[in-house]
Amino acid sequence: MNKEERTLKFKSMSSIQRKELILKKMKERGIEVGSGIPNKKYDSKEVYELIHIANCFPELREGKKNI
Repeated sequence: MNKEERTLKFKSMSSIQRKELILKKMKERGIEVGSGIPNKKYDSKEVYELIHIANCFPELREGKKNI
């Protein structure tokens, strides 16, 4: 699947589906929500993007209440 197809698929998902996908990918990589450090440079662009996206969902930062 190329980048355009992934982008279209992601945009077509509901907010809940997006959150689940993001959390699944983060878990696979051993990343915990809120583990980002302000002003830190990450080696992997994907890791940085996942942390940034997760920070857009306040309910994810507050804990895993609804997960």
